[in-house]
Amino acid sequence: MSTRNLSTRLLTTARKHYSSPARFRHFSSYAPASGSRVTWRHGLGLFATVTAATLAVTLQVKSTVHLDAQPDSLLGPNPSTSRKDEATGIEFPETLVIPSRVRLPPFNLVGLGVRTVSFIGIKVYSIAFYADLSNPSLKIPEDASPDEKIEYIISNTACVLRIIPTRNTSFSHLRDGFIRSLQAHMSLQLKNGKISAQEAEEAQSPLRKLKSMFPSTPLKKGEPLDILLLPPPKNPEEKRSLVIRDLGSVECNWVSKQFLMVYFTGDGLSPPMKKSVVNYLQGPIELIKS
Repeated sequence: MSTRNLSTRLLTTARKHYSSPARFRHFSSYAPASGSRVTWRHGLGLFATVTAATLAVTLQVKSTVHLDAQPDSLLGPNPSTSRKDEATGIEFPETLVIPSRVRLPPFNLVGLGVRTVSFIGIKVYSIAFYADLSNPSLKIPEDASPDEKIEYIISNTACVLRIIPTRNTSFSHLRDGFIRSLQAHMSLQLKNGKISAQEAEEAQSPLRKLKSMFPSTPLKKGEPLDILLLPPPKNPEEKRSLVIRDLGSVECNWVSKQFLMVYFTGDGLSPPMKKSVVNYLQGPIELIKS
């Protein structure tokens, strides 16, 4: 099949997805921590996108995509529009814009911090939590606790986790950490009665799919990995999707939501990020003006 015919078919599929959220394979929103030019890895990539007005997904096809960052670009760190993780020196844009043919809602930077492991505190990666706080259907309860506000946001709007390694690592290394954390979180929820044995069983297949999506290839220091939680679908029969940039997606309500919640349960996987998010939500929330 020619590239043109393939592109036509994919764009036709995109229109269907735009009117009704559905499954897709790839999400690309990669912008480096520094530098002004990005070339996507895949010859024909799919851009999974979310619009606040429609809560839907659209796909875009290009042979090779180049993003030219202007001085006022929101895609990369800028002294006036970025925030630095003081523990690592890694910067994150205050506003994350996912490029797409269809206009997308910008994502607010809610908080950031470092993820450390072992008793000597090895810094593995910096992580930032973004959310579509301008979603008109989002009504954050003012009298709710910070933990309740975090869960409300994750439950009701599109969110992004951006992970930037502090050293060269691999997708499989990150994968193992994600899966261990989710399994421990599930065991805790089973013990506390927050999830039934049937729900835990139903999540096993999506967990295996999530694990299989990660290759054994390197992830270089400073290269962002974006993880998108799509908003709840309008149709209650559909499952919520979690999209890993360039790797694929998982459709499972528990896996999709709890992937993010493990970062905020108790002290969270990154206590500095949770503290940063809590501080943000305790003050007046400044929404992005579109």
